[in-house]
Amino acid sequence: MSAQFKFPRFFVTSPAPCPYLPGRTERKVFTELAGTHAAELNEALGRIGFRRSQGVAYRPSCTDCQACVSVRVVAGEFKPNATQRKQLRRHADLVVNACEPWTTEEQFSLLRRYLSARHPGGGMAEMDELDFADMVEQTPVTTFMVEYREPSTNGRPGTLVGACLTDQQSDGLSMVYSFFDPALESRPGLGTFIILDHIQRARAARLPFVYLGYWVKGSARMQYKVRFQPIERLGPNGWRRFDAADLEPGLPPATGGMKFPKI
Repeated sequence: MSAQFKFPRFFVTSPAPCPYLPGRTERKVFTELAGTHAAELNEALGRIGFRRSQGVAYRPSCTDCQACVSVRVVAGEFKPNATQRKQLRRHADLVVNACEPWTTEEQFSLLRRYLSARHPGGGMAEMDELDFADMVEQTPVTTFMVEYREPSTNGRPGTLVGACLTDQQSDGLSMVYSFFDPALESRPGLGTFIILDHIQRARAARLPFVYLGYWVKGSARMQYKVRFQPIERLGPNGWRRFDAADLEPGLPPATGGMKFPKI
């Protein structure tokens, strides 16, 4: 990082109900991503477990729990299993484009269907078009909206069935948020395919990692992330591969679990 870089100021949110583990609370530490060194700061913080949301980098900072663990797929060594190979074949006809981060009505409509079906009571359930535009367009780093469409018909673009807001970093792709049409019976496994496509994109660009955000042991909605092997988790001594104990079911302890490296 540049010698002229100014160390950022960090802030902490008030406690709120945990969206992943019932009965627990969450708290986040965050800082603003602004100025000429925003991308540089985002990458440095990403390597110690931060995620980006618009012009802010954040990570969990809970007082009594360290269950949220940053994970990333080792793209160069990834080998799809039988189910993943099936998904690659099933969706091979989709037209995929990395677009500039500008929102469309079609994207927002798809997002609303996704949230209604998969996260009806989540924090994004009340998002309107302006909120969505802020989420996508307010970015101080290199960002794309990767679109997944049905094959074109009559010379017109096919129907949008999936999308992923993605940051490109010097060491990989960070999947900020992905969504797809969950009611499309002819396209099962779209979420898996979107991750597989990002792994392929990272390999093609000779980027070593695909960052998947946080994994929470014991949270059913997070288990899909560990199906992409090899995968690394961030611990107090840096990134390391998952082992068998990591993948065993069950809730993590409220204390004494995974701790983040110090800033």
